[in-house]
Amino acid sequence: MLKVQEIRELIKLVDQSNIEEFVFEHEGSKVEMKKKAGAVAPVAVTPVVQPAVQEVLQTPQPVQTAAVQTEVKPEPALAEAEKQIDTSDLHQVVSPMVGTFYQSSSPDADAYVKQGSKVTKDSVLCIVEAMKLFNEIEAEVDGEIVEILVKDGQLVEYGQPLFLVKPE
Repeated sequence: MLKVQEIRELIKLVDQSNIEEFVFEHEGSKVEMKKKAGAVAPVAVTPVVQPAVQEVLQTPQPVQTAAVQTEVKPEPALAEAEKQIDTSDLHQVVSPMVGTFYQSSSPDADAYVKQGSKVTKDSVLCIVEAMKLFNEIEAEVDGEIVEILVKDGQLVEYGQPLFLVKPE
């Protein structure tokens, strides 16, 4: 459907031109304009219905819905793993920008780090791509990677934790 501002623009253009009749169809809308003695006639905006859509409208099918109940139970292994990781003494490496997180320099290359990898403060942990620029993210501390908090190819936000590092 055309916006009112777009229709007004069309009216101005037709009015300023030598065109006496104008027809415009776009995404289910049709605009027709005819000039009468130097003036623009009222605009008629009519929706254009395709035959296939008309058939669907003429023969509605009953919609069946089913209620689905899902009970979310934490997995015991996951709950135990969360209890085992004490985050109070861990350093969080956070994203300095909004972008896409990559664990390696290319799809064929190995990940920079994995869980359990030893790192120094200058070690590259990942790349965050923002606007076609690839930014290397460094560990910031010497230590061991305890957990990688995001998945390869995931969109990350500014300040979002990416890694948990246990400082040495």
